[in-house]
Amino acid sequence: MTKLSKLEFRIMEALWAGGVLSIREIQETFPARHIPAYTTIQTTIYRMEAKGIVRRAKKVGNFHIFEAVISRTAAQRSIIDDLLSYFGGQSQLLMAHLIESGKLSLEDVREAERTLTKLTAKGQKR
Repeated sequence: MTKLSKLEFRIMEALWAGGVLSIREIQETFPARHIPAYTTIQTTIYRMEAKGIVRRAKKVGNFHIFEAVISRTAAQRSIIDDLLSYFGGQSQLLMAHLIESGKLSLEDVREAERTLTKLTAKGQKR
């Protein structure tokens, strides 16, 4: 999957939440203090369309309505896979860094353990 920039991911979040949106509707989902220019979003959307990340769902008047092609889960998996590559593919190193930086709590670890236990019981662990 193609890597998403921060702006692309933010646009995708708008599409995942809203379904099908125009460029103006996407722009309106940004916080008031950080609204990119209409043309910035338009250019980014057209680039995302060329990458196969979004597609034109329909045309209304003289503007297009866009929808996400990839799911939030697929995008998140790609980001995590990319992040893991910076740690040599070793999830233990990533987990240690998250713990040391205070971004991962004991409750987070327990929840991860419960999820892993469930997946193992279902035979889904690889």
